[in-house]
Amino acid sequence: MTLVHLAASVGYTMPSLWRILTKSGYFIGLSGAVGALVTYAAAVRPALRTPEQERGDAAVLRGRTAVYLAWAGVVLLVAGYFQLAARLARAGKGMPFGDALAPGRIWDFLRAPAAKGTWVAQGTIYLAQNTVLVLASTTLVALFLPQVRKHLNAIALTALPLAVAVSLVAAIPAAAPKNADKVLDLLFGQVHIISGTVWVGGLALLAALSVSRGRLSAGAGVVWADVWRRFSLVALVCVGAVLTSGLWMSWKHVGGIAQLWTTTYGLFLLIKIALVLGMIAAGGVNQFWLMPRIARARRADATTTLVSLTLRHFPRVVWVEIALGIAVLAVVPFLTGSARSEAGSPAPVTSGSIFAAGAALVVTLVASLCITVRTSDALARREDLAAS
Repeated sequence: MTLVHLAASVGYTMPSLWRILTKSGYFIGLSGAVGALVTYAAAVRPALRTPEQERGDAAVLRGRTAVYLAWAGVVLLVAGYFQLAARLARAGKGMPFGDALAPGRIWDFLRAPAAKGTWVAQGTIYLAQNTVLVLASTTLVALFLPQVRKHLNAIALTALPLAVAVSLVAAIPAAAPKNADKVLDLLFGQVHIISGTVWVGGLALLAALSVSRGRLSAGAGVVWADVWRRFSLVALVCVGAVLTSGLWMSWKHVGGIAQLWTTTYGLFLLIKIALVLGMIAAGGVNQFWLMPRIARARRADATTTLVSLTLRHFPRVVWVEIALGIAVLAVVPFLTGSARSEAGSPAPVTSGSIFAAGAALVVTLVASLCITVRTSDALARREDLAAS
């Protein structure tokens, strides 16, 4: 049975093409800004400040990062406008998306009064969100100017909280949450979005920077080894956050394992899970195979091998992760409604046992991530002993 036939049989409504493109585009824009900024602050910037790096290599990477961030600002600005128009089209009953693109209609939407029972108008929240979005985007776009690029660190650290706030402000509820579950839904939703955008966007930035290997010195492998090591830790944290928040969201929307293939929502969620697991598997290749070899080459001062591993082999796997990550963002717009509602299952009910099971899963996940880091280090030491 195809997805179309299944959707028709259970009452699932396929999103319009403009909804698919605007939502995927928004998350791509958010990934480009948030992911690149976090990765620069947590991995690239610290690595460039180490004494081992060559001055020319640092200049090349900073310049390329500045250009990348400037374009990320442009993409975020454009994607944000289309996403805002999509919100208007969804709010206006029967309004065509083309009509929703008109600035006048958008301005009227943002100034609409608050609905009864809300503490603030939904349009006011979107106005605040898009004000922050414009500030973040213009801060990044300023990096197109050569004189501004000299202050890359200050610009990046200024834009970082603004870019994160774009997602956080949009999540502010217009009405007070009815119970603790609603609060947890908002919390885990933002954890899922921000950790996912950091993961995918960070990979994209590093892959783009690795293309400049022809302009780097023979000793650039040392800096890149440090960059990949630092980003691997960032990625592990993101994986843990994505899986933890994903477990909560899946439990809220799926009432049983069978609903993953008997409902349209479940099938799209299953596709998303498979893609995320593919990203984790690709990351595992880097963590368990390439990272130990990079650590060994660095300790042995094998310059040529280090450059080959960090700027050729590692990015190849990263490009696979990026492709899978983009596919995940393409699936997100199809996750509308829930498998529970399609299957007629009762709403989820939280209890002490549910929270206990969730806590046990989180502890297990954290332990597995710690074991991953230790295993990678152990593999590197074992290769050193074998070589000796």
